[in-house]
Amino acid sequence: MRPLLKVENLVKQFPAGRTVHSKAKLAALDGVSLSIPSGETLALVGESGSGKSTLALCIACLEPPTSGSIWFEGIDVAALGEHQQRLLRPQIQLVFQDPASSLNPRWTALDIVSEPFLVQRRFTKPDRVVRALQLLDRVAIPRKLAGRRADELSGGQKQRLAIARALALEPKLIILDEALSALDCSVQAQISNLLLELQSSLGLTYLFITHDFAMAAHLADQIAVMDRGRIVESGPAEQILSSPSHEVTRSLLEATSRFAETPSLLVTA
Repeated sequence: MRPLLKVENLVKQFPAGRTVHSKAKLAALDGVSLSIPSGETLALVGESGSGKSTLALCIACLEPPTSGSIWFEGIDVAALGEHQQRLLRPQIQLVFQDPASSLNPRWTALDIVSEPFLVQRRFTKPDRVVRALQLLDRVAIPRKLAGRRADELSGGQKQRLAIARALALEPKLIILDEALSALDCSVQAQISNLLLELQSSLGLTYLFITHDFAMAAHLADQIAVMDRGRIVESGPAEQILSSPSHEVTRSLLEATSRFAETPSLLVTA
């Protein structure tokens, strides 16, 4: 079966000098290849600066790669023009680490979830309200909070709101860029279980970017380990967690104390 997303030999270089015309280049991505079957989760694990977020932006058509291919439903989106990419973007949504930075603090929860409909010129105003309320229900935000401003919500509620907004345009792929790392452990567990329920009920595909092997073990079908712009190891989650072959993978596993203390997380993967 053809994967929903397939990345082949992706390279992203930035000028290493002080000007954009500098001939020196820094490779944020150095020949990255990965694939995600429809309805599954790939956890991309790596330390800060390994290139994970740059890869996310390239896949979401928000950053042009220097070379390589990004196949989404059999279409090389990296080769598309800006107009065609704009039409595709609703199918690929991003949820970031800090929802406060991506949510307008003065807007209400209802306004935030309705915004994608407004931008895409979908539905009448009454229909937008109905659909937005349904999305709040789906992520377990009580309707009594629909009129609250984003800055009045807790961290977990803000992240639920960001997920609801990401769901508005019925995407096929959601990229979760360290989306749980700013939350405390109990809220992390609640949001991760919400993500699993949404995946099961909506058939979503996730690219879960993290530095935390404990959460990768809980959520992922496949794990790819990234270091200095390259994928150094990848495979089924259980295989990577039980028999890591690369020193970077072993180091990251050792650094994830909760994984060592909570091996039962493997059972729920």
